[in-house]
Amino acid sequence: MGPILHGLMNLQRVENRLRAVKAKLARCRRSVLFQENQLRTLQNGLEVKQEEIKMGKIQADRLELELKSRDEQITKLRNALNLARTNKEYSAILTELNTAKADDSKLESQVLDLMKNIEVDQAACIEIQTQIEEQKIKLDQVRQDVDAKAGELEKEIDEIQREWDIAAEKVPVAALNIFKRVAETYDGEAMAVVEQVDESSIAYNCGGCFMGIPAEVVNILSGKDEIIRCSNCTRILYLKNHES
Repeated sequence: MGPILHGLMNLQRVENRLRAVKAKLARCRRSVLFQENQLRTLQNGLEVKQEEIKMGKIQADRLELELKSRDEQITKLRNALNLARTNKEYSAILTELNTAKADDSKLESQVLDLMKNIEVDQAACIEIQTQIEEQKIKLDQVRQDVDAKAGELEKEIDEIQREWDIAAEKVPVAALNIFKRVAETYDGEAMAVVEQVDESSIAYNCGGCFMGIPAEVVNILSGKDEIIRCSNCTRILYLKNHES
């Protein structure tokens, strides 16, 4: 293997290490985002419950006012019942009174149900608030752990980046630009080994996309130090026995 492919192979190894550490750093930071989302979910749940309590109290207050008005009506009907002059008048007032009492009872049941729901929601709020406080503590701890770990990973990234820069200086500019473009397309994997289908065959595949590679390409790679790319995936090809 000539200096160009040898330099690219060395750069590929450093690229792999660099991206692996960057991936660790990204996962590390995502753990904080996950805990932040957990906290946000709890806070949103608390706000929903608090709004339900608010609306329940408004509805209960409205029903209480309606009950007060109906109680006044029932008192008037009772007074009117005592002053009824005829059986017909008495019967009509009594029917109206019984209807008012039945409606009053329904309203009281609705108020009781609302108050029970409010109590349940208030208990849920207390529980959610407890979970929020626990989640805040957990989030703070995760942040501390991540900050410490991220610092180590960032230091490692800086060190590997320096290695990458040194390795890149040994590669011709044109070859380096090709490497960068392909690496961005395939998450850092710019190089692909040429694989022989089997020991008794002269058929070859690209180790990146597994499409066929002409035998003449293998012959060129065996004798020349130049960039040959897979016609399908565009990765830079190299021979397995030239890896080291």
